[in-house]
Amino acid sequence: MHYLLSGRAQYRLAHPLQYGMASGSFEWIIAMANKSLFASYAGKLLARPNAKNSEGAPAYALEPRAKLAQLAVTGTLSPTFYASGATQLADVIELAAKVEPAFIAKAAIYARRKGQMKDMPALLLAVLSGLDARLFSLAFPRVVDNGKMLRTFVQIMRSGTAGRKSLGSRPKRMVEAWLNNATDRQILQAAVGQSPSLADVIKMVHPKPANAERRALYAYLIGKPYDVALVPDAVRAFETFKRDASAPVPDVPFQMLTSLDLTPEHWGAIAKTAGWQMLRMNLNTFDRQCVFAIPGMAEEIAGRLKDEAEIRKSRVLPYQLMMAYMAASNDVPGIVREALQDAMEIAIANVPAIAGNVVICPDVSGSMSSPATGYRKGATSAVRCIDVAALVAAAMLRVNTSARVLPFEGRVVDVQVNPRDTVMTNAAKLAAICGGGTDCSAPLAKLNAERAKIDLVVFISDNQSWMDARTADRTGLMTEWTKIKARNPHAKLVCVDIQPYGTTQAPERDDVLNVGGFSDAVFEVIEAFASGKLGPAHWVGEIEKIAL
Repeated sequence: MHYLLSGRAQYRLAHPLQYGMASGSFEWIIAMANKSLFASYAGKLLARPNAKNSEGAPAYALEPRAKLAQLAVTGTLSPTFYASGATQLADVIELAAKVEPAFIAKAAIYARRKGQMKDMPALLLAVLSGLDARLFSLAFPRVVDNGKMLRTFVQIMRSGTAGRKSLGSRPKRMVEAWLNNATDRQILQAAVGQSPSLADVIKMVHPKPANAERRALYAYLIGKPYDVALVPDAVRAFETFKRDASAPVPDVPFQMLTSLDLTPEHWGAIAKTAGWQMLRMNLNTFDRQCVFAIPGMAEEIAGRLKDEAEIRKSRVLPYQLMMAYMAASNDVPGIVREALQDAMEIAIANVPAIAGNVVICPDVSGSMSSPATGYRKGATSAVRCIDVAALVAAAMLRVNTSARVLPFEGRVVDVQVNPRDTVMTNAAKLAAICGGGTDCSAPLAKLNAERAKIDLVVFISDNQSWMDARTADRTGLMTEWTKIKARNPHAKLVCVDIQPYGTTQAPERDDVLNVGGFSDAVFEVIEAFASGKLGPAHWVGEIEKIAL
């Protein structure tokens, strides 16, 4: 074996005693030379950061498709800790010009069907309407799946944010088709809400009803004369109840009844027929209206809340259950509050078990105190980014009981979580930490100090690390990850992003996955990546798989 040494090194080797070296120190020189060489070489292998994050620290910009996908499943068009709703809107419009219309269509469908988002899929659909009429027509029925989404789409189109202030002929036909194909129940549900109201939408598109019954229903909704005999039974029952409160409570969306003078028994009847999501969202209302004082009602509501079939049908997000649990007052019966914990265990049943040594790193820094869905005047969610991060960590720990949980801010925070505790309990324990700066490299540095064996590391963060910004040619996270890979060549890293800032601390590559969102679809993607089922395209590839 031949070694190339500098002239100075050769001289020192030839005169070891002169330089205080013992004979046989050749190995020491080579070790030192190789250490320097390999450190330099490893640094060159790392992709250089090509962006700055919101704190001005080195970061990696997501490529256009990945950034649009991130916006699609985390953007709410409302202000977050670092970005305004206007910024998110501008980013979507800019990115739409950089990707194929087919990807916009697929991202809108993925965001709605998998991410269960509301405003962003409608915005993507509105943007698509001006780019490709055929793809818009294919995506529309898969994105606009209820009356609320219909009204949101119309609102966005009329606002001019997507490029025009009128619907246009193709969107108008799609809205009309939805109205004419919807059931009477769906129409009544769509009639709840304003800006625009369903009456506004009907007046705007002038749908041609397929029969006399639907014509009468449209006339009723827009305040025109109608044939009482032809409107749905629920409408007739509602009008009768408005005149005579002793009549049976009509089976209509409960929001249509709240302005009336209702008794606890009326509210009890509403609870019996309410949808599952409505039950979850109105526990405090039922308590104020003395519904739980009615014999058997607490047990009945609790039974429905933890009914597996109803939970699956409702498509509830785990964080929505956390929100209901956090919001429920102490006056709500314990049996009902406990049912929400049972519902959580069912809702996260698809969290995968992952083989090997798993480490979960929830970000508990100060910026994670931002509301998960942004600041909304009069409607800001009580659930913060840190609550979502804690929930994901607790849910993964519940299934992967041998996993380590390393919450971090400017350092790793020592918090003991028990996998046998409920998800709600562990999530609350982690979320209580909140505060401090952000150092995404801290958990990895701890693992390196321990020389830990690693198969998978999962970060749940807003990825705005700045305390580890020591050099411009790499992020602190990637410096530490390179060391982990040297000992664990098959290890994989997943960075779950829950805010739409467009940068990450780890560039996409075969061993790194960047994925956004706070729905349980994230768990499926993590499992697929960990088990080698996702190809090099990773998360963007999952969206590309959607057939149009």
